[in-house]
Formats: sequence, C-alpha cells, structure tokens
Amino acid sequence: HEREHDREISELAAKHSEEMEKLRAELKEEQRHLLDELQQQMAATHRAEQEQAQLQSQTLHSLELEALRLTLNNMHTSQLELTQSNLRKEKETALMELREMLNDKRAQEVAILQSRHQLEWERIKEQCLKEKEDL
Repeated sequence: HEREHDREISELAAKHSEEMEKLRAELKEEQRHLLDELQQQMAATHRAEQEQAQLQSQTLHSLELEALRLTLNNMHTSQLELTQSNLRKEKETALMELREMLNDKRAQEVAILQSRHQLEWERIKEQCLKEKEDL
C-alpha cells in the first residue's frame, strides 16, 4: 500500500513537474514574443526619430538638433525603462498567479490522495478485524 501511495505521489510530482515545464515554456515564448514586439516598436521609433532628425537638420541649427536628439534619447530611454518595468511586473504577477494555481491544485490532489489513503487504511483495518474474528 505504501508503494502504491508512493507511486501515486511520484506520478503527481511528475505531472506537476511537466505542467511547470510547460508553463515555463509558455511564459518564455510569451516573453520572447513581447521582446520581439518591443524590438520592432523600438526599431520603428528609431526609424521615425531618424527621419524626423533628417528633416529638422535641414532647418535647425546644429546645436538645436543635438539638443533635440538628447531629449529624444532620454525619452526613449525612459520609455524603455518603463516598458521593462511593466513587463517585469506583469511577469511577476503571472508567476505568482501560476504559483498560487499550482499550489491550489497540488493541495487538492494531496487531499484526494489522503482521503483515498484513509479509506484504504480503514478498509484494510476492517478486513484485518474480520479475519481476526474469523480466526
């Protein structure tokens, strides 16, 4: 019975591990997708900034142009930092929710196993008592 119980726990642990790996892979793929989108947005923003700088370079004095580039770079850096911060928060939230969900599922599975174990133990106990009475 203990081996059966251990086997069930091992199966649950393996299933839990597989689910965790699957969820990690999904999170990694989603993170990669978000990073790809961010890089595309950054490239589009960069191209737009370059075009704007070229148009302004025709009309503005070189010092004004340099000041504008510095301002745009600062804004771009701030925007990237904010985006990274938001992505980090979203990832942490998703991981916490996932952790809670998996812990709840594990608790349910443990409760089910404990209940089965208790029923099996009571059945064996009754069987032993019956065998004692028969003897």
